[in-house]
Amino acid sequence: MSPLLILRVHADLRLGLGHVARALALQEAWRALGGLACLAVSGDDRARRVGGGTHPFLDQPLPCEAVYLGEDLQAPLPDSLQARAAVVLVDQWDTTPAFLQALRPLPIAIMEDDTDAHEGADLLFQPFLEGVRWADHPVKVVDGRKVRPFETRSGACRVLRGSHFIVVDKTALELRPKRMPLQPLAVHKLLVTFGGSDGPNLAQKAFDILARLASEDLWRGTCTLLAPNGIQGDPFLGCTVLRGLPGLTSRLPAFDALWCSAGVTLAEALCLGVPCAVWGQNDRQHGILSDLALANGCFDLGLGPGADAAIVRGALAQWLGPEGQDNRQEQVKDGMDLVDGMAASRIAKELLQLATPAG
Repeated sequence: MSPLLILRVHADLRLGLGHVARALALQEAWRALGGLACLAVSGDDRARRVGGGTHPFLDQPLPCEAVYLGEDLQAPLPDSLQARAAVVLVDQWDTTPAFLQALRPLPIAIMEDDTDAHEGADLLFQPFLEGVRWADHPVKVVDGRKVRPFETRSGACRVLRGSHFIVVDKTALELRPKRMPLQPLAVHKLLVTFGGSDGPNLAQKAFDILARLASEDLWRGTCTLLAPNGIQGDPFLGCTVLRGLPGLTSRLPAFDALWCSAGVTLAEALCLGVPCAVWGQNDRQHGILSDLALANGCFDLGLGPGADAAIVRGALAQWLGPEGQDNRQEQVKDGMDLVDGMAASRIAKELLQLATPAG
């Protein structure tokens, strides 16, 4: 009998649809191992649409089962669904010990946690919050198991850390170049996107900064700016403003660079060798992006909502221009080293091992 994986996710204005996108990539990898998957989604109207069985980015049915749990972040699973499951992966940023306890006796895995709640789970994937770069060696033998540096424990919970577990869509792996892309002297085609909700309205702030660069002749490239909330002001020469861009992953290689926030699009750009400038949407995101920047995976422009426009303008002008070519080239190499596109497969195998009874 095929084991059922429950992917417990949440979507609202604060979180956007990034966790749903990650769940879709994971269910595909899980089904490739012979399992069944169900997206158990809570949140706003977009979550309701996903829970009703409709793909969040395409006008087509989901490739797996889905159920809508209501608006509450901590909404429990239906008893009938929980009884069918072999394992559950919780991916909604915020959780509590009581929420996890209610999922027992199922084996429980969590994606990202910066509290102690994960100590009530069996497995934690921590791609960002304890550093993104971890070596494979040296290997230690602990209780008869080979343990690599990226593995540790927190209470009774096994923790797997670092960029080996940064999930991207399968399309990014398929489009990943065989050789490292060479950066142009200056960025000619720039994509700007801060997610499907852009709660802090960073798109407008980025638009104003780029318009000023263009008016002062500090950058002469073209810009595609995704602004789900729209833009105030007329687009400057070379700027195209769109509400969204279907099939975004497959379009990323057409751009010389990306300006974005933390999320699946950033991870896919790193995998594809597209250099990224980044803005954190909040303190939590900024911590993630700072770790990526320390590993030279991206160019950190700080915390977007409170960023000084003049400072960002100066830094961005240099990064987009000839002076930034070497920096962008190094980011391409280091970014592709960080995100190899295989994380979904690694996680699916770990979940299958967790779901398989010992002996």
